[in-house]
Amino acid sequence: MRVHLCGVRGSTPAPGPDYLRYGGQTSCVAIAHDGPGRPVLVLDAGTGLRRVTPLLRGSPFAGTILLTHLHWDHVHGLPFFTGGDRDDARVTLLLPAQPDRASAVEVLARGMSPPHFPITPEGLRGHWRFGTIEPGQLKAEGFTVEAREIPHKGGRTFGYRVSDGRSSLAYLPDHCPTELGPGPEGWGVYHPAALDLAADVDVLIHDAFLLPEEVPALAAFGHAAADYAVQLGRLAGARRVLLAHHKPDRTDAELDRLGRRLARTVPEVVVAAEGEILEL
Repeated sequence: MRVHLCGVRGSTPAPGPDYLRYGGQTSCVAIAHDGPGRPVLVLDAGTGLRRVTPLLRGSPFAGTILLTHLHWDHVHGLPFFTGGDRDDARVTLLLPAQPDRASAVEVLARGMSPPHFPITPEGLRGHWRFGTIEPGQLKAEGFTVEAREIPHKGGRTFGYRVSDGRSSLAYLPDHCPTELGPGPEGWGVYHPAALDLAADVDVLIHDAFLLPEEVPALAAFGHAAADYAVQLGRLAGARRVLLAHHKPDRTDAELDRLGRRLARTVPEVVVAAEGEILEL
């Protein structure tokens, strides 16, 4: 399994010289099978989705996009995904079923349609299929995906576990464990859904928007502390933790310091950087 980190910033893009090394594009991870193949499974469609097009090497995208939820920083890349917006593209886009039973197209169009944007999702070129999913297991592009609902503010949110039968990753980019209580350290509860998704994975890609000292004031906006992500990985038996969904004003220098502080912990901890490739 080859994992491309195309966007690791949270909430809003972060342009500028202070954010060059870790990147300013918002959430998007593209997954290919072993070998030189092109990505066929994409997790989230933030502005980092634009980085998927060069990975296709001139070919149209033929695959599946799974959205964790519908906040802007996870969908804003959709109308700018030129690899999927072409006549020969084949795209299946799936998102969490909504409490009001609205269709996938309907909820996406609430943010992507006039007057907010010139076209609706159905205006994208190529063959697009839009659908909703419930928690459980599904097959997508040769991968087995487990979807579980996790706490987050302002809309139903899923975490995903992706496996090809040999390697596995867990993806929880927006996670607010304090919604379930303070937990043992005050960072939130290590609840069954998160532990199950992360159990024994090769890599856990997790929300690290906050520092522990920021939790009292900022956790109510819907995010987790980096130290929570590390402890979750430890409890679940993950082999590596990638800290992602960086706060938009968290500079490269600050992320360097975060990485140094957690470098000697178990499991291995890496601060996710846009453009990195993981070979699992």
